[in-house]
Amino acid sequence: MAPLQGDSEGYWGKPTSTLDWCEENYAVTPYIAEFYNTVSNIIFFTFPIITASIFIRDRVEPRFILACLGFLTVGIGSWGFHMTLWYEMQLLDEIPMIWGSCVFLFCIFECDSKRDGHNKTLISGFVFICALTTGIYVVFKNPYLFQAAYGVIMVVMIFRGFHLACGRCVQYSKYLFFYALMTYTTGFIFWNIDNHFCPQIRHIRQWLPSYLGPLTQLHAWWHVLAGVGTHVNIVLGCHLRQNVLGRKSEVWHSLGFIPFVKVDEGESAAKHENGHHSNGISCNGDHDHNKNHYD
Repeated sequence: MAPLQGDSEGYWGKPTSTLDWCEENYAVTPYIAEFYNTVSNIIFFTFPIITASIFIRDRVEPRFILACLGFLTVGIGSWGFHMTLWYEMQLLDEIPMIWGSCVFLFCIFECDSKRDGHNKTLISGFVFICALTTGIYVVFKNPYLFQAAYGVIMVVMIFRGFHLACGRCVQYSKYLFFYALMTYTTGFIFWNIDNHFCPQIRHIRQWLPSYLGPLTQLHAWWHVLAGVGTHVNIVLGCHLRQNVLGRKSEVWHSLGFIPFVKVDEGESAAKHENGHHSNGISCNGDHDHNKNHYD
């Protein structure tokens, strides 16, 4: 949404960004323009650092570590953007969203490739798309161009993820896909409500007791839910990839509801005649080491 009138001006001066969200500026501290929209980015620091550490320990392919770094870069940019509302920080938030998403798209499009394979044509294509989108956005400075490009990438990611997760019988794959889809979709709904009904939300926020006001910061909730959805997507991509490579991967949960993946050094017990591997879970949920789950 466009910058709102009547917000306070704090340490970072007058906003220069093309967007200003529904949270009142400098309402909590004069040093952070949008306090809740800023601190909610902690999830973009915590998950990728933990996940990348696990991937490094388990010797997962660098592409997934790079996806984690893209995830982290978005968090750094978003923190700076919401803390300052500077246009330069807005770019540091939005442009990595395009590049980081394309890194993950590469991961899932190359899910069935050979170990340590490098599809130079696909890499070049993604680099070209990202560079072109970045150039057009920087020149025209229209946030709707960014949102349209990001939306297209998300649609492609959803269809590819559905094909991978639901087109083969890998334990936890459907669960992880729909977990990521539901959290991200819910966050997107919150993002839209925050954009289109800001005056009403601000009115409700003023009416509520102060300790309940943070619950109405829907853009902050978008950060939390999008962060969880992105994390689960990376876990899903890695889990499916290890299945293809024949490495045993195990999905486990932190706090009872945040999934992570652990990859063992050894290969999974089941190998397919066509060269692919399975984690030993058949379509009906039973353990079956003799069936080809890619048929």
